[in-house]
Amino acid sequence: MKRKHFISLIALLLLFTACGTKKSADAGKAQVYTCPMHPQIVQHGPGACPICGMDLVPVSEMNNKQELMLNESQIALANITTLEIGNSNLDNYKRLNGKLAIDPQRTVYISSRVGGRIEQLYVKETGVPVRKGQPLYKIYSEQLAGLQQEYLIAAAQTAAFPDNARFKQIEAAARQKLLLYDVSAHTLDQLKQQKKTDPYITYTAAIDGVVAALPVSEGQYVAEGNTVMQLENYDALWVEADVYPAELSQVSIGKKVKVAVSGWENQPLEMQVDFITPALQTGTQLAQVRGTIPNTNHQWQPGMQANIYLPAASSSNVLTLPVNAVIRDQKGTHVWLKKGGNRFVPRIIKTGTENADQVEITEGLQAGDAVVVTGAYLLYSEYVLKKGADPLSHNTHKH
Repeated sequence: MKRKHFISLIALLLLFTACGTKKSADAGKAQVYTCPMHPQIVQHGPGACPICGMDLVPVSEMNNKQELMLNESQIALANITTLEIGNSNLDNYKRLNGKLAIDPQRTVYISSRVGGRIEQLYVKETGVPVRKGQPLYKIYSEQLAGLQQEYLIAAAQTAAFPDNARFKQIEAAARQKLLLYDVSAHTLDQLKQQKKTDPYITYTAAIDGVVAALPVSEGQYVAEGNTVMQLENYDALWVEADVYPAELSQVSIGKKVKVAVSGWENQPLEMQVDFITPALQTGTQLAQVRGTIPNTNHQWQPGMQANIYLPAASSSNVLTLPVNAVIRDQKGTHVWLKKGGNRFVPRIIKTGTENADQVEITEGLQAGDAVVVTGAYLLYSEYVLKKGADPLSHNTHKH
């Protein structure tokens, strides 16, 4: 009887020991949680995301391998493409931030040649495009009517005494005076033919352009010289960019540079530097460079952002990748490599010379490696969700 009680006691002790061992093992495998919207948030145990407040979800730690395996549909859905890295030449550029501006030489101020009343405006708002020769406004002017009367009298005297050179000179002087008041020759011929004055004179646009300012309204009296309208021509625009004094040695008047307007980076233009400010701008340590680019289709507007790229030292026969293939964060720089069987592994790299499109790889890769060039950030997020860790948490630069 005592022997049976002893065996039962031993069995209970073994059961409690096994349960304790299982609990210890389970405790050693603490569940990892992350945020569905911010996969960089990783912690052991449930909680809320400190960024968006969402409840953290358990991470499925599939294995300890530093790689991801995706099927063909996942690769297509994520738009993951690769490029076999190789040696090439890398042109380096210094980028200057700039903007498009109006060329003042293409701005025309339409001023009243005589004092009078604005009888009619044919263009009544700004932003309206006008063509050369298009009527802009009609003005009533007693001054013009008086000059027209003088011209008609002189013309009548010349007609009555065609051999009198003095009368011809007087008529020519009266006609020239009206021409200087911007009355067209066609209008003067009509006045001479009709033999009566017309105090209403219509003025037309001297250039193609866009109405930028309209400071008058119908019925308003204006004095001689008052601005009636401002026209701007956008067929060409200035590109103005700020430059630090230390960078002035890289630019000179007449030098050819590349310009890219924001939104049209795939349509770079070549521009010649026309002007460099001789003094720094007030309150800054910046000079300014300027050039002109064509805008024949009027696809760009003054005020848009543009970048000027100054040629700098170039590198030859170096490993290069598209800039978007490289992932940078506070822990370092890495790319993703594609291995056999649709396996993707992160690789720590070091970079060198870089321009707007390409970056030099100085360490971590070798020619022939298949590098992910699109979808790299999706791989980064997928890795964090599946592994519950940052791809750079382990040494990933070994071949």
